[in-house]
Amino acid sequence: RTWLNFPCFFSLPCEVFTKQLDAHPPQQQHHGHWAQICSGNPTNRIRGCDRYGCGNFGADRHSGKGKHVGVDVICSDGATVYAPFSGQLSGPIRFFHNGNAIDDGMQLMFPDPASSPSLPGYCVKLVCIHPIRYHGQIRRGERLGKMLPMQKVYPGIISHIHVENCDRSDPTPLLTPGKKSHVPPLPKRAQDGRWAAVCAGNPTNEIRGCDKYGCGYYGAPRRSGKGKHRAVDVICADGATVYAPFSGQLSGPVKFFHNGNAIDDGVQIRGPDFCVKLLCIHPIRYSGQISKGQVLGRMLPMQRVFPGITSHIHVENCDHSDPTSNLERGKGQ
Repeated sequence: RTWLNFPCFFSLPCEVFTKQLDAHPPQQQHHGHWAQICSGNPTNRIRGCDRYGCGNFGADRHSGKGKHVGVDVICSDGATVYAPFSGQLSGPIRFFHNGNAIDDGMQLMFPDPASSPSLPGYCVKLVCIHPIRYHGQIRRGERLGKMLPMQKVYPGIISHIHVENCDRSDPTPLLTPGKKSHVPPLPKRAQDGRWAAVCAGNPTNEIRGCDKYGCGYYGAPRRSGKGKHRAVDVICADGATVYAPFSGQLSGPVKFFHNGNAIDDGVQIRGPDFCVKLLCIHPIRYSGQISKGQVLGRMLPMQRVFPGITSHIHVENCDHSDPTSNLERGKGQ
């Protein structure tokens, strides 16, 4: 088959994939809408406006001399990225052409318009992500890669994936998943409701990007690449008030560094659905009940221990699973 714009020859997986696409073309599979693109953003919500500009299609660029020909889909640094539809990968795509920390991406196409002009399809560029591969086939909803550390390049921006149709048309109508659209299932925790804001001054639970000490997303390298970060670092200024993300039972103290430094304190909260450790904070108490949103304590002086770091609360699920989905934008508050 040549209509997919890549030769199958005698490859069984390729032949099976092609037959599936023949039987269920995208306009039938997708109900007119793409699947969820970023974990934590099931509705493909588009970036609003911040000090760097706005994320909608047609927004001003280059001091009003240009227009935004893509759409910015909100996505936290380090989050998992999924394929919006089934198709053929190609890349890499360099958007900035300067090798910065987010200068990566790929193109996804289905089908080849030159060989199948009568079959409506899609061609899209997804930029500011690192794909698991640049070539081959991928299925709708399958893991495509991860979001790159945008905060490292644009501190304070609303982190996002740049989604651009190859013909530069507006992808906005396709970005809202239909009711029957398949989206990757979220863990039970995420379905039970997101947590409240954890730190005063950070109502959306923004996650630390990368600095000279490392990165704050779940799974970031630790110990010179020999380990992984099994927590999330929620940005919090030294001395700021800390709140309980959900209702539960306190226990502690919890020591992370075990050396008695200025930030070696924390507490555990266990509720009916969640169990989490909040570290680098001094709680008002180590035992008893606490309610969601209630004052839990204060942020300790992290700058005293790690000068120049992005001060943060270390948020770690008791089972070492990823808490990112529950922290997204403080929707639970």
